[in-house]
Amino acid sequence: MNLSTVYDADPAAVAARFEQAGAQMIHVVDLDGAIAGEPRNLAAIGAIRAAARRSWIDVSGGLRTLDHLKRAFDTGADRIALGSVAFLEPTLLEKACALFPDRVFGSIDARDGRLAVKGWVETSSLSIADAAKRFRECGIAAVIYTDISRDGTIAGCDTEKFSGLARSAGLRVIASGGVASLDDISALQSHFDEGVVGAITGRAIYEKIFTLADAFKAARTKS
Repeated sequence: MNLSTVYDADPAAVAARFEQAGAQMIHVVDLDGAIAGEPRNLAAIGAIRAAARRSWIDVSGGLRTLDHLKRAFDTGADRIALGSVAFLEPTLLEKACALFPDRVFGSIDARDGRLAVKGWVETSSLSIADAAKRFRECGIAAVIYTDISRDGTIAGCDTEKFSGLARSAGLRVIASGGVASLDDISALQSHFDEGVVGAITGRAIYEKIFTLADAFKAARTKS
């Protein structure tokens, strides 16, 4: 049985609250698109853009062609993130980075040290190091590195995993997966000078474990 938790039926209203709390970037994932292989929630993304005009919006999920990317940008995305398609169709990654410099993020979704693709349904033979190398060579703006085993679990994050990738690959890394407490935010902050440039948190915010305001304070406070 596949179960899901709906925290709010109005993504645009949530985005507005995030912006009011001081969010500089809002991470939006088109989960339906990731499975379908094409954008399925552009209308919702447009509504998010209208509700949160000052924050950057990062969009991922189902972006498999240049037309998909252009449609996402036209809808209001400031940044887009490419995951599976970057490895299944590497020429698209190269073209995207050339056409949209500094506006393309890479997505590395890791399961047991290997790359997960196609909405996390399949595991690639490509190593995390090889995936990072491809992104670096194409001039990606940053990499969103998701630890699948911890994503959505609020079990705490493996900060060394994120900082290790930033150091070894020479990439700016946005940490995702398991951010469960302000201690996790503080631990990631201690690696900001090593290439970790941000963190994505969702469930911990929705379940009121901490507030965005508290998270921003922890991210700015030297440990």
